[in-house]
Amino acid sequence: MATASNRIRRITGDGSDGWDLFYRAKDLIRQGVPVTELTIGEHDIKTDTSILDAMHAAAKAGHTGYASIPGIPELRAAVAKRAERLTGVSTGPENVIVTPGGQAALFAVHQFVGDPGDRALHIDPYYPTYPGTIRAAGLQPSSVTARAEAGFEPLEDDLEAAAAGARSVLVNSPNNPTGVVYSEATLAGIGRVAERHDLWIVSDEVYDSQIWSGQHLSPRALPGLAERTLVIGSLSKSHAMTGSRLGWVIGPAPAIDLLWDLSTVSNYGIPGFIQDAGVFALAQGPDYETRIAEPFRRRREITQRVLAGQKTVRAAPQNGAMYAMLDIRATGLSGEAFATRLLDGERIAVLPGESFGSASRGHVRLAMTIEDSAYEDALRRLMDLAARLRREADLADRHVPAQVG
Repeated sequence: MATASNRIRRITGDGSDGWDLFYRAKDLIRQGVPVTELTIGEHDIKTDTSILDAMHAAAKAGHTGYASIPGIPELRAAVAKRAERLTGVSTGPENVIVTPGGQAALFAVHQFVGDPGDRALHIDPYYPTYPGTIRAAGLQPSSVTARAEAGFEPLEDDLEAAAAGARSVLVNSPNNPTGVVYSEATLAGIGRVAERHDLWIVSDEVYDSQIWSGQHLSPRALPGLAERTLVIGSLSKSHAMTGSRLGWVIGPAPAIDLLWDLSTVSNYGIPGFIQDAGVFALAQGPDYETRIAEPFRRRREITQRVLAGQKTVRAAPQNGAMYAMLDIRATGLSGEAFATRLLDGERIAVLPGESFGSASRGHVRLAMTIEDSAYEDALRRLMDLAARLRREADLADRHVPAQVG
């Protein structure tokens, strides 16, 4: 065939896209092999039937033609109202554009923040699509390490060292994969770097309804940052609507107007009946979001209980989101080697920390997305494997002969 563009051929950076263990687990499942699937952030409950009924009714009523490209007014207003309730920042429909899910919002925003060849910062560990999204927009991804020893929160000095000449910094709190919720001090440091270097802050807040400890704070709510912050949101996690592909960008009205131009030549709007269902979903209020999040709160407590009293496996701060990031370095294995042993020996699929960047080497990420007792059983089996591997490593160390010389 004819040659593809360099831009699309380099999306994965000539390497893995980070999902290798996920693909392998799916292949085993298709072959009929029973696998406990803990790789991907997909709720174990389905979209509520009342939301689907609203979607069906809207389609039957004829809302199946072209819908307003930036989003129907009712949905933009509902998103704005939710954002204002959560952040305290005055937000109107003019600050909102609707996108086909949070991933499309990330892509659109990186088309906006810079020109081809410009640098765009992101934090390591990161959601696996981040570098590829930046490359697909024609920008150069540049990672800033958030070290495990610092609780996986990025330090201002590290951001400062990387910021010269960049156009944006992508942050994610509550964080996937680590579960960390950034402190106000961390966000203030990010803001100071952004102001000194005139960066856009791209804030991925799709897990804002899943807070287990502390408080979610959007950088948009900090003094002086609203005019340089673009917030990514979605109904996928907050309302268990992953397949509906309904997300948004919140930002300054002039930025939203320009993103409208991009939507016109890319997706040309989201189906009206899905947007109507989004209006209905948001009208259920914060109590509904709490109910959708509750299974992950329980499983976070299960994780902490199972890990208590042992020293082989440690969890990163589980302050938010639907994941457990586990440090398994005491086993002597990399995250990838451990995840492979777990899949081969126990038929439990998790993602290695290496899928999320270099900062999470020696970790594995569990999606807490199966029924409580099955999740606890899988976690205990993981712990048993880790304990066996540590004993084997300790025994091997004791039998290493002393060097002569």
